[in-house]
This record gives sequence, C-alpha cells and structure tokens, in this order.
Amino acid sequence: MAARIFRRSRNAMQSGKAREGAWVLEFESHAPRRPDPLMGWSGGTDTQSQVTLTFDSFEAAKGYADRQGIAYHLVPPSERKLRLQSYADNFR
Repeated sequence: MAARIFRRSRNAMQSGKAREGAWVLEFESHAPRRPDPLMGWSGGTDTQSQVTLTFDSFEAAKGYADRQGIAYHLVPPSERKLRLQSYADNFR
C-alpha cells in the first residue's frame, strides 16, 4: 500500500485561498482502471484509491503514514509565480 503526500493547490476556477495550504495523503491505485462495458466509464476494483486524507501540515501527514506503516513519497509543492503588470502593458 503506497501513498503520495502533496500540498493542495488553488483551483483555476476559484479566486480564494480557502483550501490551498492543506496537505493531502492520497493512496495510489494498484489495479489498472478499465472501461465499463455498458456505460463506457472508467472504473476499477481498487477502492483504496478513493481515500484521501487531509492534514494541516506535512509533519502531521508524515506522522500518520509512519504510524500506520504506509509507504509514501512526497510531491514537492510548486511555487506561485506572480506576474506583475500594469494596464498600460496591454497596449505595447
């Protein structure tokens, strides 16, 4: 049972930062997903991949994984790049 720990980023459809800083522990799928013959949706038999746990800090997520014996890997958070420009830059 392996998991990945990552920091949740801001959704492109929202302007706020409500759940941006949360750390998430998400289990990786062990079985491949396959299309359903009737509806065509992709699905699988691995229900563990549907579980996501949210933590306030990386240390809390790491501590939980260590206590439960879960192998994990860290996905480093990407830094936000601010692009400062003025209204006059639109006309250059």
